[in-house]
Amino acid sequence: MSTSNLSNIVYQLQTPSPLSPQKITSLLTSAKRELLTLNVLIPTPTTPSPILVLARQTLETGALLSIRLQQPDAFTRYYQQLLPFYEMPESSYGTDTNNSQRSKVTGLYLLLLLTKGDYAAFHTVLEGLEVEQAGEGKGLEGDEYISYPVKLERWLMEGSYDRVWGATKREGVPSEEFGAFSEVLIGTIRDEIASCSEKAYPSLPIANAKNLLFLESEGSVVEFAQARGWVAKDGRIYFPQQQEDMRTEKDILVASGQVIENTIGYSRSLENIV
Repeated sequence: MSTSNLSNIVYQLQTPSPLSPQKITSLLTSAKRELLTLNVLIPTPTTPSPILVLARQTLETGALLSIRLQQPDAFTRYYQQLLPFYEMPESSYGTDTNNSQRSKVTGLYLLLLLTKGDYAAFHTVLEGLEVEQAGEGKGLEGDEYISYPVKLERWLMEGSYDRVWGATKREGVPSEEFGAFSEVLIGTIRDEIASCSEKAYPSLPIANAKNLLFLESEGSVVEFAQARGWVAKDGRIYFPQQQEDMRTEKDILVASGQVIENTIGYSRSLENIV
């Protein structure tokens, strides 16, 4: 059972020289074909250790490259294909037990679930990891790839959006791949804050909206406002109000309090606005 073709494909995929998306897609397709030929898409106890290691490496490479290609659905498929490999005992991989990228791939999957707001699946995966680690007498706290999405989820539940924003900066992410999903997560948070704001206020100064929405410039605020159908005029953002959803001043203040509570770090400026 020769693995030379698959080894060569993986080597090309991992080359430091940048490959075009078309080339990566073509190589990944060829890699899957080789896995089918070798009959190792689903590992078994009788699969030789060197082939198990190569198959796992192939799928992990495909998962990470799918993120760089901005293909979350493809990444999810690779993750699901990797699960049987991660469930195999470490002894099945012979002496090669330290080269798996399981933590990174799993951490990325947890982050992807956060971007989708699928907290039920997030905790299902996390609880499975905790049970597994407890059985081995280990913990997840020291794993930078797993602890990153865990911290983000906790801050999201607390409404500490400013901490999430800080952690998604380039210097705060564990690796380049996490940056792609982190940007999506910030977009999700931004939309949530925007929805609360347009229900809470008749208008906001553009300068304050920039901080509130975690945008880099006032020009970005105007672009964001236009995309949501808001009106930017005279240095303020005006939120269109539906007649049936008109609020009394008391209602506005109550809703404002909720936004303030959920955006720690900006409450002082928001109080000035209100």
